[in-house]
Amino acid sequence: MTAAPEVLAELQGLRVRVPHLTGALLASTDGLVIAHLVDDMEPDGVAALTAAALGVGARLANAVGHGGFRELVVSGDRGYVATYAAGSSCVLTLLASADANVGRLNLEARRAGSRIAALADDALERPRRT
Repeated sequence: MTAAPEVLAELQGLRVRVPHLTGALLASTDGLVIAHLVDDMEPDGVAALTAAALGVGARLANAVGHGGFRELVVSGDRGYVATYAAGSSCVLTLLASADANVGRLNLEARRAGSRIAALADDALERPRRT
């Protein structure tokens, strides 16, 4: 799946709406980059790690009976890495500095994830429509 202009616009909108957001990446659930706005790091590596985090998060949520994967937030000394389900085929990963408001990050990411999921689902269905 390739990134539609609307997906890139959504990622750019997140940068505007979320102060201290330093990067955004959309990957397939198998770790392939679909779209990204990341600097100073390799997007393919981040996408692969995102897929691995998705797998562990999904297994953990399932193992404790909490249902399907929705999101995972990692807090480091210098910032946050937050991963959100974006439909059944995509994962949204956001990078933010330590000054970020995590509540705002979650709110905007959940909204964007829903919009991106709709775009991704539409892109996946398009080839089937004839």
